[in-house]
Amino acid sequence: MEFYDWTVIGVFALILGGIVVWTLKQKNRDSKDYFLGGRDATWIAIGASIFASNIGSEHLIGLAGAGASSGMAMAHWEIQGWMILILGWVFVPFYARSMVLTMPEFLERRYNKSSRTILSVISLLSYVMTKVAVTVYAGGLVFQQVFGIETLWGVDFFWIAAVGLVAVTALYTIFGGMKSVLYTSILQTPILLLGSLVILVLGLRELGGWDEMMRICGGVSANDFGDTMTSLIRSNSDPDFPWLGALVGSSIIGFWYWCTDQFIVQRVLSGKNEKESRRGTIFGAYLKLLPVFLFLIPGMIAFALHAKTGSFLPLLENGQHNADAAFPTLVAKLLPAGMKGLVVCGILAALMSSLASLFNSSSMLFTIDFYKKLRPATSEKQLVVIGQIATFAVVALGILWIPVMRSIGDVLYAYLQEVQSVLAPGIAAVFLLGITWKRASAQGGLWGLVAGMAIGLVRLGAKIYYENMPDAAPSLFKAVFFDTNWLFFCGWMLAVCIAVVAAVSFFTRAPAAEKIQGLVFGTATPEQKAATRAGWNRWDVIHSAVILAITAAFYWYFW
Repeated sequence: MEFYDWTVIGVFALILGGIVVWTLKQKNRDSKDYFLGGRDATWIAIGASIFASNIGSEHLIGLAGAGASSGMAMAHWEIQGWMILILGWVFVPFYARSMVLTMPEFLERRYNKSSRTILSVISLLSYVMTKVAVTVYAGGLVFQQVFGIETLWGVDFFWIAAVGLVAVTALYTIFGGMKSVLYTSILQTPILLLGSLVILVLGLRELGGWDEMMRICGGVSANDFGDTMTSLIRSNSDPDFPWLGALVGSSIIGFWYWCTDQFIVQRVLSGKNEKESRRGTIFGAYLKLLPVFLFLIPGMIAFALHAKTGSFLPLLENGQHNADAAFPTLVAKLLPAGMKGLVVCGILAALMSSLASLFNSSSMLFTIDFYKKLRPATSEKQLVVIGQIATFAVVALGILWIPVMRSIGDVLYAYLQEVQSVLAPGIAAVFLLGITWKRASAQGGLWGLVAGMAIGLVRLGAKIYYENMPDAAPSLFKAVFFDTNWLFFCGWMLAVCIAVVAAVSFFTRAPAAEKIQGLVFGTATPEQKAATRAGWNRWDVIHSAVILAITAAFYWYFW
């Protein structure tokens, strides 16, 4: 890092600080102001926030690392702009009509209070143990590598970077609320995009172009069935990413994440109306087409440079190249003075925007779904204070969990994938049937969530047990809950949860018509239908079609 790099970082910090100060002066009159920014966000702020919230340090390390280790295999999860369109076109009308603040609150409207409580618990635990801790862990790791500092003042620089980043982000999130998240995202998103684009261009120039990357990576076998690193659709016998399992599993996880997870949907709930919310998802879907090229492809470039030179990436103790070091190594070795500072700002932007969204969503879930539920007479000002305290608690718990995440090292992302693959199916089944089937009953939704939790816990328990018992005897239980490919298991788990919701619903009382008014297809009033129709025009349809066409072209090219 040279003088020009620090100058760029300083300018970024000043501009970001100015935005934060401005948002802090915008008084939060009540809890809706604090958590949803007053529900007056425009499509630009919504789309930028969706993208910035999604892109965190796990992309800079994990996705680039995936590109350097397995090639295009993980692209299924990143080329999901079409899934954000489902959020905008299908779910936005139902969320807007219900006027809910959280996704668990929507389940209460559609099913019952118990469903709300279960989803709230699942969401909060997953945020602390995965999203918060992993983002901070990866952030500390990437800064340690980019700056090349092992210790500072006798302290591991990893902890200084991680805790310092959390402290700064938490402060403006605690006091600024959703407005600080939305408006800082408008600055952070273009910087993140520009910095990553610079890495892509310089990486390709250093390597010798796109064709050279495809030649080198295309010559590396990914399995024993003829697939290479450039193959997106791989043999169904592939032990890690069979094509059918990848398509089904990534769609289920994507549906849960993009259409039902508070972390993402809260950006949409902040829109001033259906039109702004829907257009925000279309803008976000355009942006979501980029991560494959901005993060995964650079990982493949780093691998190709290593294959070409034999010494580009650092080595692990076992002699293999360190795939997770792909993005930081590109930054450290390829960027000139000044540009390195810009990319560091992009990394900062990714970290801070993702963490800010996590903190805000977590505090909202606790405040609205637990505290207000127990003390409904709490004033709006007190709810804001409780939300700030909850944010601090989430920050503290996330930091305390970091040593656990750090201790598992190279299995960090495998662990996250496993968690998401067993978390998503039950929630996806309940939301999907909730808006498409009038007969889905309160008990059906409740037991669908319970079934998803139970199966998921058994799967994770079996994984932990059998990985530590390699000589365990074969059994039906082991074959089902451990040996089954995680993507196929995710698909079968969705089918089981849907069957549970349907079976219980048939044997329990159907919901009253007035309870599900406007919350299920076919129950909207003429006024509600008119409001939805007024929220889009032919240009919204055209842009959506363009996104779908780009997605189809991507699959065709990398087939």
